[in-house]
Amino acid sequence: MGFSRRLITAGAVAAAGLAIGTFGRDTVPVVVQARAAQESPAAAAPSTVTAAGITLRSVSVDLPTSDRMFAGADADAINNNCLACHSAGMVLNQPGFGQAVWQQEVEKMRAQFKAPVDEADVPAIVAYLVSHKGPR
Repeated sequence: MGFSRRLITAGAVAAAGLAIGTFGRDTVPVVVQARAAQESPAAAAPSTVTAAGITLRSVSVDLPTSDRMFAGADADAINNNCLACHSAGMVLNQPGFGQAVWQQEVEKMRAQFKAPVDEADVPAIVAYLVSHKGPR
């Protein structure tokens, strides 16, 4: 899956940021290898690096797998763009919104969160969300 690398990188950055707040500046665990459960179970040997009074330790993280994708013939745009950051289950558990709100949500992801969603895919994503998670 093409989006898994971006997800792992974002997770590693988030984990490192949380670790600084949790463990302090003297000892910070840093994720250097994350792998999905179905990949090779062999983990990289742990390593430690110390410089300028800061110690970084590598860790291995087994990420849960999810094969769930958005269903339907109209799901290509949402599967190719939104699954990089969101699970299908998380999106499909949102309240039912109208077109204007879903449009704002997709634009927010692009503008504020810098989601790499092509502008040409936005109408298809919004249409999918409205048809599957519109007001009932």
